[in-house]
Amino acid sequence: MQQGLRLLIQLVLEFAPVVAELVQKRSQDLALSKYEPIEVIPEILKVLNSSNKKSSYVEDFEQERIFQQQLVADNHQAQLRIAAQERETALKLPEVNKILDSWPLRLYPSQILDHTNYGRTPLKIFIAPPQVHFDQFDDNINETISQIELMLAEGLRDFLNKHYSLHSQVRPTELLAGAWDSKRFHSESSIKALFGMLKTEPILILESENDGDYLNFRIAYWGLGQGNYYYKTITRLPYRDILEESAKRRALEWKKIRDELLALGEESEEINHIGKENVVNLAVLEKVEKWNEKGIDISKLSLQYQVNRQDFENLCQVLITYHCLVAGWVADVYHLVNHGVPPLLPELLPSLLGDTFDLQSVQVIASGYKQVYQALENERCYWIPELALQLAKSLSHLSDAYGGKLRSWANEQLNYSVNTWLQLRQISLQDSTNPLQAMQSAVSVKDEEYVKKLREYFIAVGDSQSLADVEEILNCVANLKHQVTLQHIVLSHTLTGHLEKVTSVVISPDSESLVSGCADKTIKVWNLKPDKLIRTLTEDLGEISSVSISPDEHYLAVGSCQHPKSNVRVYNLNSGKLIHTLLGHQKPVNCIAISPDGQILASGSNKIKIWNLHKGDRICTLWHSSAVNAAAISPDGTILASGSSDNKIRLWNPRTGDPLRTLNGHLGGVKSVIISPDGEILFSGSTDKTIKIWHLATGKVLHTLTGHLEEVRSLAVSPDGEILFSGSADKTIKVWHLRTGELLQTITEHSGAVNSIAMSKDGQFIASGSSDKTIKIWQIN
Repeated sequence: MQQGLRLLIQLVLEFAPVVAELVQKRSQDLALSKYEPIEVIPEILKVLNSSNKKSSYVEDFEQERIFQQQLVADNHQAQLRIAAQERETALKLPEVNKILDSWPLRLYPSQILDHTNYGRTPLKIFIAPPQVHFDQFDDNINETISQIELMLAEGLRDFLNKHYSLHSQVRPTELLAGAWDSKRFHSESSIKALFGMLKTEPILILESENDGDYLNFRIAYWGLGQGNYYYKTITRLPYRDILEESAKRRALEWKKIRDELLALGEESEEINHIGKENVVNLAVLEKVEKWNEKGIDISKLSLQYQVNRQDFENLCQVLITYHCLVAGWVADVYHLVNHGVPPLLPELLPSLLGDTFDLQSVQVIASGYKQVYQALENERCYWIPELALQLAKSLSHLSDAYGGKLRSWANEQLNYSVNTWLQLRQISLQDSTNPLQAMQSAVSVKDEEYVKKLREYFIAVGDSQSLADVEEILNCVANLKHQVTLQHIVLSHTLTGHLEKVTSVVISPDSESLVSGCADKTIKVWNLKPDKLIRTLTEDLGEISSVSISPDEHYLAVGSCQHPKSNVRVYNLNSGKLIHTLLGHQKPVNCIAISPDGQILASGSNKIKIWNLHKGDRICTLWHSSAVNAAAISPDGTILASGSSDNKIRLWNPRTGDPLRTLNGHLGGVKSVIISPDGEILFSGSTDKTIKIWHLATGKVLHTLTGHLEEVRSLAVSPDGEILFSGSADKTIKVWHLRTGELLQTITEHSGAVNSIAMSKDGQFIASGSSDKTIKIWQIN
């Protein structure tokens, strides 16, 4: 099997750089650069950690991973669509008959291009087997030679069915054995003809061609969307030497048996009759030994060994090993590049190579995969830690049998995994820093599976010190999970009295009062300690869309959906007396917001109008192209965020009316926006059923929360910025831990859509208004 080992090494050395170049070109086509999706993370972390505490917001790389995967998946789907179109036109080409004149397959292109039964596109493999010629074969040997193609196909089929089955959901591979017209076609013209018709299919061709005493072993390969094919001779296999080496081994084995029979007194003539060609081969071997002792150069002599069926079966086994090694490597790389599937071949090498499996092969294989991983860093850097760790684990399982050197190659992959993990989180290592200890500062709950795999690796290699460090990381994860479970809310009481859906609720800054607006055209003011209705405002208000209380608790602002008298009214919260009626909107007022300093009021319909809250004067008008559903003003009053039905969020200077930035990302209308207490993060809820978390200064999406079944209508965040509450048309309230992105709790007490959520200033409770006509007060434990 030494020949198989040399082939694998040569294949990896030749083919890995080619694959890396193809991947890098694809990354350039996708306009991806290394770590680009998180270039702004250091700035974000600097801002969020300015108080020397760990960030409260989702420093969650899972979203970036999803983003990269989606980009690659979208590109893959685009390639599949292009391939489908090319597939439809391929058979209609005017030159198709000329191509078919040099067509090397027994299958027609239409049969190969049929995708009716495929899920994930499999790698198709064709065998172009050799035509072996040897002198003076008897009929039995000639029959064996004619069966090489059959035995080769059967051996490769067994390997692929076991490890790379066509029916696999992970690594589907289709062997089309017997399809190659081996008596007619080999070399470039056949490959070019195939590529011309089948460029839409990922294909590997394993070709062995007779060249005197050698077999030239070539591979041809092209993947999805590849502009040209790769075709190269990987090695020259001295098949005559392999046959003769097999004949020599048989002769030496026969010598032992012959000597044992002679010792028993058997006749020499009868023994030689039984030995057949072994007698001739042994005689040649003994002559060679004698002539070598005399210093005769036997390379000048024409010595022939007699070969039999067993020798050809041994040759065929070498060819099977060749084909399995190459098919496994290329299938690994194809599924790795296109679907992010970890390689399998490293685990299979001991069984394929047997005693010839050595440290050199491990080094070459590991470095070959690493070349492909490094090429993937541009488009899928978030997969590298998992992939490299998986390869390290595969190699670590062999360390007991092959010793410390092998472990060093496994450790190299492990270090690559951990260092990439740290690099992605912008954690720089000093020369004396232990990487595993550095991980403790950045680990999150979602890293638990990765850390557990690290533990499995260090158990396998017996590294007790690193194992202790990993246990400390898992303790950090456990502490984070414990912090998450501490947050829980329970229903305290329910306020009733409204006759239609409750559209908006707000809690006073002193956490003593609550105001609710309703589609029944009333506003109710409640005392929360104890629960008591203070007053109801009913004066020709129309359906109420939004209510807001000024920080000094003097003003209550109300937005009305009544049309054509849509307006904003400002009341004295304590007396209920009307102070201002702000006119000017021509369409329903959907939202209002008061600045944290209590100086300005923003109201949104199809435009946003900015008012002086105290005087009632209009300051400016901000123009939107569609209905404005939500508005929020930053704590320092410098940014107004507005969400509209055109799926966009716009940022403005509320005092000058200057536009600052437009945030794109939602796939549906934006129904709610709020800004974090520290003014750094924007949260938005949408009809696309998602919640997005944005860095306000850069406009970058930090994370997307999914889980609601209907549109997200309202959001509230705790004063410490740790917990987010979301209300939805699916009748639920969801509670999210922002540091980890974990969904802590789903509340299902409402029987109608949850339209509005408000958080108390002290962080002790929230209030929710629903289409079930109730307001519920929830205690936070």
